[in-house]
Amino acid sequence: MPWNNQGGGNGGGPWGSPPGGGGNGNNPWGRPPGGGGGQPPGGPDLEELLRKGQERFRNLTPGGLGGGKALLLGVLAIGVLWGLSGIYRVQPDEQGVVLRFGQYVRTEQPGLRYHLPAPIESVATPKVTRVNRLEIGYRSAGENRRAGGDVADESLMLTGDENIIDIDFTVMWVIKDAGNYLFKIREPELSVKMAAESAMREVIGRTDIQPALTEARQDIEQQTKQLLQTMLDEYQSGIEISQVQLQKVDPPGPVVDAFNDVQRARQDRERLRNEAEAYRNDIIPRARGEAEQLIQQASAYREQVVNLAQGDAQRFSQVLSAYSQSPEVTARRMYLETMQEVLGNTNKVVIDQSKSGSGVVPFMSLNDLTNQLRQQTPATPAAPRQ
Repeated sequence: MPWNNQGGGNGGGPWGSPPGGGGNGNNPWGRPPGGGGGQPPGGPDLEELLRKGQERFRNLTPGGLGGGKALLLGVLAIGVLWGLSGIYRVQPDEQGVVLRFGQYVRTEQPGLRYHLPAPIESVATPKVTRVNRLEIGYRSAGENRRAGGDVADESLMLTGDENIIDIDFTVMWVIKDAGNYLFKIREPELSVKMAAESAMREVIGRTDIQPALTEARQDIEQQTKQLLQTMLDEYQSGIEISQVQLQKVDPPGPVVDAFNDVQRARQDRERLRNEAEAYRNDIIPRARGEAEQLIQQASAYREQVVNLAQGDAQRFSQVLSAYSQSPEVTARRMYLETMQEVLGNTNKVVIDQSKSGSGVVPFMSLNDLTNQLRQQTPATPAAPRQ
């Protein structure tokens, strides 16, 4: 060893014997107080440990290299291994967040990446595709449950018409920016929960209770999602809301029966209104059809009367024109036509005045005679069928 036999005499190292003490010291600090030979208390001396370590390293060195070269190669190998320790892989569902002495530097995408070895740089790889589920107003089985799974402090909200409503909903979210997610906000899940509850209360505060219980559920989900995403973007949280889903929208438990009665009354009102609408839709078109029919009939009658009057006027004009050309012939024709119209449907008896006698028996009804003759005449038998 280089330290052996330096300083002359009985010194145990390069510093010799300690002040005020003699003897054979075995380490650079001499013997401990109290004197005595052998090893110092607590284990072997430092020189012996260094000597053994050098001998072991020399035995492991191939080719019998000298101590200096072996030490250089060892340092070089350690340096190479230290440099290679910065190689890492970012999985497809992760983002790599590189820190330099604890300060955020950059974000790496999936693949084989490299950062300066520790302790200069380090990397965190949070899962960015995993969908995180957050329950507000209730707790599912397997989690801490209160009041049968319902958390009244979170679920009871005030509506726009100053009614209380019990709402349970679920928020689904993923990591959009891993750097902001890790360093811009503290306790991300709690931050999302508080922001989601605040957004839902604001939306419900603008909505009346009746639409909230019935047809406005989808609008409430969309408005809450947009408002919550706006709040988280203002916080630079690096979180993206994928869905807000209402699980239960009910009136508070103590008044649920009264609300159910009101709901049934509303349903009855809607049913009666629908029946009235159906009756109106049936009777009004029918009345309109009948009115249109009467209008059409009146229009047809009007056209008929006008056309007949115009025809009669035109016929009279033609008769007048013919009468002016030959009055006697026209007058006789008109007389014959009139007599034909008057006597056409009456019973007539023609008596020849040229014969002697009156020709008519007094008080003899000719119509009764004719009927008697018809009754006395036997009916002609029908011809037999072939």
